Amino acid sequence: MQTLFISTAAVAIAEIGDKTQLLSLILAAKYRRPLPICIGIFVATLLNHALAGWFGAAIAAWLQPSTLTWIVALSFFAIALWTLVPDKVDGDDVRGMAGHGVLVATVIAFFLAEMGDKTQVATVVLAARYSPLWEVVAGTTIGMLLANVPVVWLGARFAQRLPLRTARYSAAALFAALAIWIVARQVVPGP
Repeated sequence: MQTLFISTAAVAIAEIGDKTQLLSLILAAKYRRPLPICIGIFVATLLNHALAGWFGAAIAAWLQPSTLTWIVALSFFAIALWTLVPDKVDGDDVRGMAGHGVLVATVIAFFLAEMGDKTQVATVVLAARYSPLWEVVAGTTIGMLLANVPVVWLGARFAQRLPLRTARYSAAALFAALAIWIVARQVVPGP
């Protein structure tokens, strides 16, 4: 359960102000059909994070535990810094999909927007460090839904009230704390 909680919290906080959250807002404003948008976000995230998690677990199998620990710690520090940079999304990314159904457009747009995104990288790193894999993928998917579903349902009014700067700093602090915790466990192993 610790893996599920860490994965959920890390991605939910990192997602605030992220380009995929902004994409959720654009999709909600464009289509005004929250249920298929939320289902599309779920499907796209589950597929994307399952692939990312599998990749992270595969990397973990190839590396020695001590090497993996340092790579994971450095990755968390990098994600902490990356989180401090605000994301932007271009509305033109969604306009090209107007001919598709809302669900299909959401799955495609969200899956593609998540490629190389910090939450996808976080999923790779979390899967490399924590197990079981299903808890990482479930946690990161739940984290994405926690951050994006309210934006879809409540629209622009809710998103404008989010303290995005505070959220970015909180997410950066979370990733830095995870990195420090991993390094501390490596340097001073527990019983």
